[in-house]
Amino acid sequence: MPQVHVSAFWDAEAGVWVAESDDVPGLVTEAASIDELVHKLEVLIPELLDENGYPDGSGEVAFELNAKLTGTVHRMAA
Repeated sequence: MPQVHVSAFWDAEAGVWVAESDDVPGLVTEAASIDELVHKLEVLIPELLDENGYPDGSGEVAFELNAKLTGTVHRMAA
């Protein structure tokens, strides 16, 4: 299987990273940190591929995580 592409964004209101992928049907997850998110993806990607009947291949699945964070900063008054 070619590399799986995963997109993530910071949901400031919920205080979590949200990840989803068009390459892995059903993949939508969230975590409080990027490290937690990566750990969840390492478990969920192969599980969901198996559940969706994707061929076994080599047993390894490469994935690329693209994360987007938009924020606001405040300048100190001069």
